[in-house]
Amino acid sequence: MFDEAMGWLVNRATIGRTEGPHGRTGRGSSARLLVLVLTAVLGLLIGGIGATGANAASVCAGRPAKTLKFGTGELRVYKNRSYACALAVAAKPGARRKMSVQIQPRGGHPVVDSGRFTRQAGPVTVHALNRCVRVSGTISGRTGTTGWILC
Repeated sequence: MFDEAMGWLVNRATIGRTEGPHGRTGRGSSARLLVLVLTAVLGLLIGGIGATGANAASVCAGRPAKTLKFGTGELRVYKNRSYACALAVAAKPGARRKMSVQIQPRGGHPVVDSGRFTRQAGPVTVHALNRCVRVSGTISGRTGTTGWILC
């Protein structure tokens, strides 16, 4: 579908091209340049350059609120207006190993993601409007825990 749309755009851009006195084309060349630029931008947005590995965007919504490093990885906590989100990320991704992450709003039940993962456990999200949260993460038996935060 993407190729059909791009083909249509290129065909529309070259229709009505006029040739000037020095062999230059009129609006067709500028339209093709526009199509080229839009294609490059779309490629970057879809995930072309720089969207792999540690540089990838977080899977949690909101701004980074706290990062807690421990022996085998780190615990990342994100916050937006209404929600808090957490994930445990391994320092050295690779073989599957036991990981878990837990987030609990004050006065609420914890939300847990645990299992055997290669890179991260989570994300886990809770409603935390005007509430503190407590977060913990475990990777290969090493644990990182926050107290009550985001109060």
